[in-house]
Amino acid sequence: MSKYRNVPVVVDGMRFASKAEAERYRTLLVKQTIGDVSNLMCQVPIELAPAVRLPGAARKTPALRYVADFRYVDRWGRTIYEDVKGAPLTAAYKIKRHLLAARGIYIVEIRA
Repeated sequence: MSKYRNVPVVVDGMRFASKAEAERYRTLLVKQTIGDVSNLMCQVPIELAPAVRLPGAARKTPALRYVADFRYVDRWGRTIYEDVKGAPLTAAYKIKRHLLAARGIYIVEIRA
């Protein structure tokens, strides 16, 4: 069982971290079918910082990434990033959210 008691779910051959995330996916699929959203994508990585070689390291550390649960284009042409949140927000998430906001990318948090 996970730390926050979420139960992974498989929908359309895709694994979602929780029932709430899977339900949001189903809702977004309906919205896409009726034309409210388009270009729906799941688990979209956004690079926060490139890979770097730290002093004394033999190889580069990997790039830092945030993975949004969903990305889509709304009916007004805006790109929307969403994350389904059911547990308290972690410190790591708050830092990533801040770094994204500094670049003009805002995460819509869907509370489960």
